[in-house]
Amino acid sequence: MTPVVRGATLAEIFALRHAELRPGLPEAEARFDGDEDPGARHFGVFLPDGGACVGCASFVPRPFQGTPALQLRGMATRADLVRTGIGRMLLRFAERALAAEGGPRLLWCNARVGAIGFYERLGWTVVSDVFDVPTVGPHRIMLRR
Repeated sequence: MTPVVRGATLAEIFALRHAELRPGLPEAEARFDGDEDPGARHFGVFLPDGGACVGCASFVPRPFQGTPALQLRGMATRADLVRTGIGRMLLRFAERALAAEGGPRLLWCNARVGAIGFYERLGWTVVSDVFDVPTVGPHRIMLRR
């Protein structure tokens, strides 16, 4: 079964984002600034034949140090499918789709410390010290040019 990677609506990916990134917290905690921005782009990985969402990522227009950029928010893979290539497939697809749109080339994110190796293997670079996101844990800022 090959999963389907495509652009998605926030409604299609929200349940996965909430379940994986903010478990046990109110749904409002999984809604992020910029989700509804006209320039926001949401992507998902879905099981074949219109199946469940098993991977998600959102990009919202947010400058980085004064440079036009898109911030990656809410990237997640369903827990039982972590380390199966879904996250890599999703991020590569999103990067190509965003580049084809001709928007900002700079991408950035606040990466959980445990995910830094994943992003580094895909060409992202750490540019900050560790900082804490309340209720979530330690993060570092990463860039992809």
